[in-house]
Amino acid sequence: MGEVIQENSSQVNPGNIVMSGIRPTGFLHLGNYFGAMQNYVKMQTEFTCYFMVADLHSLTTHPDTSELKANVQRVLAENIACGLDPEKAAIYCQSQVFETSELYLYLNMLAYVGELEKTVTFKEKVRLNPQNVNAGLLTYPVLMSADILLHRAKFVPVGKDQEQHLEMARNYAQRFNHRYGEVFPEPEAFNFNSKLVKVPALDGSGKMSKSENQNATIYLSDDNDTIRKKLMKAKTDSGPVEKNSQMPDYIENLFQLMELVSEPSFIQEQKEAFNNCTIRYGDMKKQLGEDMVRFIEPIRTRAEEILKDGPYLEQVMKSGAEKARNSAIKTMSRVREAMGLSYF
Repeated sequence: MGEVIQENSSQVNPGNIVMSGIRPTGFLHLGNYFGAMQNYVKMQTEFTCYFMVADLHSLTTHPDTSELKANVQRVLAENIACGLDPEKAAIYCQSQVFETSELYLYLNMLAYVGELEKTVTFKEKVRLNPQNVNAGLLTYPVLMSADILLHRAKFVPVGKDQEQHLEMARNYAQRFNHRYGEVFPEPEAFNFNSKLVKVPALDGSGKMSKSENQNATIYLSDDNDTIRKKLMKAKTDSGPVEKNSQMPDYIENLFQLMELVSEPSFIQEQKEAFNNCTIRYGDMKKQLGEDMVRFIEPIRTRAEEILKDGPYLEQVMKSGAEKARNSAIKTMSRVREAMGLSYF
């Protein structure tokens, strides 16, 4: 989640604050780019944007911090390589904005154990890892709400799996405002494009994932040969036996990937070949692999260059944290005043 600070820009409306974040777990993939990053790049020129690397959130499921710094740096580098501009948006690390923890504490007084236990993500995490049911995992939605409300954000780009958490953030804003006075706007789900892009997994099941189905996911860090091999192994069949047949889901998935990176003429050619029962999936996947390499290679190369520049990444984090803290300090002053915690 980050903030675009462009006070002299006529394009940016400072009242329209966008907040979003990503955990530094797993690797960014094609779905992250088309489902989120390309929208963030557009948002940063028209809104005040806070884009956050959620390292504190990652501790709920990844308590080993030995690789945390490297993971944070990698996520930052990939975000910038995808087009996020530290000069336009506040790109920062969650743990560097200390006011987050203070607001998290206050909001916990407005959260109820029963409602937290009913959240879908909590129940799923308990099912997957019953030996690590910690309090941070239970109050994950409260910390997420603190991240959003800390900047008094109005718009939050969220996926389907986070809609319940956003609804809880609205609830906490309402409860705080009712108990202490109007401080927080109620955040709402927002996406720059009217249609959300969901990038399918290569095995025909679900969507691409940062940590699951690694062979069915194309990562922004994959080298060219890996990309080609993954696409050649993508699920297909022997082809249609009747003209104008309905496409199986896994073939539709390949065409959806082509829509993202291939030339329109090639896509049309392959659709006609499918309808005429002359399609050659091997040739199609080979060309799709080359198209995917052409798209991902510049992002990967740029991210690798950024990762080698430690002083630049440090400067980005410091600058982003300063912008985020300036916003957070103002909010927390209002929060303490409203709660009666300003004693002098």
